[in-house]
Amino acid sequence: MLFVGVLMGALDIAIVGPALPAIQAEFGLDSRAASWIFSSYVLANLIGTPLMAKLSDLFGRRAIYVLDVALFAAGSLVVALSHGSGLFVLLLAGRAIQGFGAGGIFPVASAVIGDTFPREQRGRALGLIGAVFGLAFIIGPVIGGLLLGFGWQWLFGINLPIAAAVVVMAWRLLPHVPVAGATGFDWPGMVALAAALGTLAYGLGAIDTTRFWASLAGIGVWPWLLASVVAWVVLVLVERNADNPVFPTRLFRRRQLAVGYALTAGAGLGEASLVFMPLLAVAALGVAPSVASYLLMPVVLAMSVGSPLAGRLLDRLGSKVVILAGVAVMTLGMFVLGATSGSLAMFIVSGALIGLGLSALLGAPIRYVTLNETTAVERSAAQGLVATFTSMGQLLGSAVVGAVAASGTTASAGYNAAFTMIGVLGIVLLGAATLLKSRAAEVLPAQAGEVSHA
Repeated sequence: MLFVGVLMGALDIAIVGPALPAIQAEFGLDSRAASWIFSSYVLANLIGTPLMAKLSDLFGRRAIYVLDVALFAAGSLVVALSHGSGLFVLLLAGRAIQGFGAGGIFPVASAVIGDTFPREQRGRALGLIGAVFGLAFIIGPVIGGLLLGFGWQWLFGINLPIAAAVVVMAWRLLPHVPVAGATGFDWPGMVALAAALGTLAYGLGAIDTTRFWASLAGIGVWPWLLASVVAWVVLVLVERNADNPVFPTRLFRRRQLAVGYALTAGAGLGEASLVFMPLLAVAALGVAPSVASYLLMPVVLAMSVGSPLAGRLLDRLGSKVVILAGVAVMTLGMFVLGATSGSLAMFIVSGALIGLGLSALLGAPIRYVTLNETTAVERSAAQGLVATFTSMGQLLGSAVVGAVAASGTTASAGYNAAFTMIGVLGIVLLGAATLLKSRAAEVLPAQAGEVSHA
């Protein structure tokens, strides 16, 4: 049942791509306006993730998971109803509601696994959730192509019966007892976090990657980024004295968690770069755009295989070995892609390497680290931070990769430089991963407020 809910949220990301041309045509959107179809979802998702994670501690996993799925369904309905209305703002409102609800689905599902699975089986369960994402990105474009023939609104309408089934199953099967020790909600922290994330997302989304530096100095960008910096400072100050913080800064004093959050931000940046692989294929290989999208399949298939494999290896080898191997493979794939993108065979090989590497960073391994390093009362909020840092990496990655690509003398040279840059980042992440705990230290139970060493 948890997997069905995650699949529903992941499918919505995977099948929205085929709908974009039809939505653009109906509402008469340029590319910048169309980007808000994604940006509104990401922004609301960023805010919803820590809020829903903390609320699940206060009111129980079942109530908040059902609320998240219901909100996602409501947003899907609003998006579908915007068809024929001529109101693009209605579509954006629906996407925001979807993102807000989806923000809690994955972290709450991960917290339930931490609550109900024994330590030695958590990696396998989390790996299956990661595999669900891979499955969604395989079948998503196919489902999207089929439903598009009936109208783009049905790509969102299909969520309604799935959500109804998930709500019924969740209400019957999920635990509904609030986490022991969970107390009142931290509204000042939530407001500060929403301001920090919202201004960051808006500022990054407003950057024109074709003229990066001039755009960065523009009045529509830098004030928002400055406001985000100020809001982050305020957030840290507020959360230091909060009794039940929504953004628990004390978790960053545990080296294992601090390293894990840095790694998941890097993984989000690497994931964002995948959006540019079809553009590199068009520029370097000369294939048609319709064909270029299929060249992402080696990445997706590798992630589908790698995610459950990484989950199984976590239970046997621990997070350090799995993450080190994953970062090394991803880094190798980025360097190979940047150097040999003119070869179709090497393009496919590098895509498979990147997919395998990312499968050891996205999903199970970092969440496994988080589960092992937190107590029950901290678990959901800590899982929410994983999603928050992943999304922050994605936002930063889309801006930076686009900027580097736009600075190249040719399109292919620009994208080659961008993927090589991510390879360099991978070396930094590899160094960070060496700071993770050994398997022997990792299996020791977490204690509230402990500072991890080793």
